[in-house]
Amino acid sequence: LSIPSVRSLTVARLGTPLAPVAAVVAAVAGAPGVDVALLAAPATIAVIAAFSAEFGRCMVQASAYGDEDRLPLRSPVPVGTAAVASWVIWAAAVVAAPLLLAAKNWIGGVPLAALAVAATVLLGPRWHKMSRRWLVLVPAGIVVHDPVVLADTLMVRTDQLLGIGLARTDTQAADLTGPASGYAVQIDTSETVSTVFAFTPQEPNGRAIHMTGFLVAPSRPGEALRLAAARRIPIR
Repeated sequence: LSIPSVRSLTVARLGTPLAPVAAVVAAVAGAPGVDVALLAAPATIAVIAAFSAEFGRCMVQASAYGDEDRLPLRSPVPVGTAAVASWVIWAAAVVAAPLLLAAKNWIGGVPLAALAVAATVLLGPRWHKMSRRWLVLVPAGIVVHDPVVLADTLMVRTDQLLGIGLARTDTQAADLTGPASGYAVQIDTSETVSTVFAFTPQEPNGRAIHMTGFLVAPSRPGEALRLAAARRIPIR
């Protein structure tokens, strides 16, 4: 927390929820209710703060280069669900392994410790991708940096921009949100732009699309429009 950055955002969002897990474990183990509450209450507040849109914005903006505004994108529902499920397994191993090893329960502790280390190495970079998803406003235009949804960064020059605004219900714009829940922002262009969706086992070379409008899902769409207006991008 003392070094705001994208990496710090990932570490904070992975580590902070371990505190409520520890509180639950302590309660199950028979810790006094007052002690559990003294841990659980601030731990819960910390988790809410760490996953707030404002916290994410401050952390990613701290790693910005020059005159750019980085706006975190909301997680796609399928990817977010998988991330939560894998985190639960990882968290259980991280919390239980030291307790079992301290109790000299080698049969249970060693495999769980190995699982915790392996999951950190294998899943850590994938979780970090969730923190590296941004809509970026720069003097030259708009950039969509999303290693989860896109195979490469999408760049739209200022002279290609028709405008930006909240997506309409009947929009025909390409959905680059994942899909994510909540309000989407639509960016329209004066000419066709191209991008490639991320590589998958079904499409190992990705899938290219050509579009004159696309949707993204900033965690704070209102702020995205306000900053775009400040850069004299037409609001539609």
